[in-house]
Amino acid sequence: MKIAVVCLGNICRSPMAEVVLRDRLDARRLDDVELVSAGTGGWHAGEKMDRRAAATLLEAGYDPEHHRAQQWPVGDPDTYDLVLAMDADNLADLAGQAPEGGLRMFRDFDPEGPGDVPDPYYGGAEGFREVLAMVERTSDAIVASVASVRPSS
Repeated sequence: MKIAVVCLGNICRSPMAEVVLRDRLDARRLDDVELVSAGTGGWHAGEKMDRRAAATLLEAGYDPEHHRAQQWPVGDPDTYDLVLAMDADNLADLAGQAPEGGLRMFRDFDPEGPGDVPDPYYGGAEGFREVLAMVERTSDAIVASVASVRPSS
């Protein structure tokens, strides 16, 4: 299975989601799931994660060091089973660039309800903590969904 998480610049929301989702997939031993994050814009390509996003992840016990921003599409978009947009603008930008039926909002899986993952870039630390909380609970639900559709070994 291949999953992509996409936001605007790939330095805040989608890399936070990639790090947390990878942690959750690894914990469930779903290491055959290919996971990437990307941005609809390419102006941050090659850069590390936003320092505030990285600090929020580090504070919560995650390792953000390996991330480098990249622009969507990453490889052939039709090879992804699931492309998760972080907000409605990202969803609109991705229309026609993802497999039919495989493009969804990230928070479609959120147990607290669907909606946008707010962009914390222009705010303070609290916005990054809010995004992390959304990402953690939603990642748990995504991994449960992935695990439920996988053949048992």
